[in-house]
Amino acid sequence: MKTVLITGGAGGIGRATAAELARRGWTPVLADIEAADDVLAMDVLDPAACERAVDTVLERHGRLDAVWANAGIASFGPLALTDPGAWERTIDVNLLGVFRTVRAALPAVIQARGYVAVTASLASFAQAPGMSAYSASKAAVEAMCNSLRLELAHHGVQVATIHPTWIDTDMVREGADELRAYQRLRAALRPPFKRTYPVERAARDIADGFDRRARRICTPSFVRIAHVLRAATTTRLFERDLLAAAPDIERLFAEQAAEEGSALHVSLGERERERI
Repeated sequence: MKTVLITGGAGGIGRATAAELARRGWTPVLADIEAADDVLAMDVLDPAACERAVDTVLERHGRLDAVWANAGIASFGPLALTDPGAWERTIDVNLLGVFRTVRAALPAVIQARGYVAVTASLASFAQAPGMSAYSASKAAVEAMCNSLRLELAHHGVQVATIHPTWIDTDMVREGADELRAYQRLRAALRPPFKRTYPVERAARDIADGFDRRARRICTPSFVRIAHVLRAATTTRLFERDLLAAAPDIERLFAEQAAEEGSALHVSLGERERERI
């Protein structure tokens, strides 16, 4: 039975996929900054916490066949207006947190000739106004994994990037419920990029990728086509609706920040604001 450590496992895609992997014979070990009875406490900002989580997995199960660096946050806002601390925290959690997680797990995963997976995003290659921090972090982890894949091949280790679009999770719902500028962005998108997809669908797609040790997991399947045609996402034709929406996004963000009395309240969701 293969053991996988999943960060960001308290909810969302991480928990849903863990349940699907368990049905397929895997042993998932969940870790999250929000610890629970079935979730290890692990703050990806703390290298020692990452190492302790790996040690706990090895003590309980004797091996670690895969690590999935899935913990992440989202911030929103035009770069000139967003809260600087929110922008920097997004990079710290989504990029440096992934590095810390993978680095801690690598010795055990190499020994198992196992599998490394990292949650990137459609945003790693298709960017939108208001999402500079999130997009930068996801593009960076995709590039990191492309290098890591080459470094680990001779150890028998496979490396995957996971690219979801909008998935029905708390993180996506927070923006839709709280932020007018984010709502304007979503309204500007065209199908199939506009739609939010069920988390169960993402879980099946990701579990399928784990079973075949895929190097790239896209969910839903149209994201794979977008990845192949990624150069088209920075053309004027593709950007026209986003360019038209950008002034509204800037205005709505500024208005709501003034109403809230802080750019931080508009840059980060409530759960992440409480953590910092």
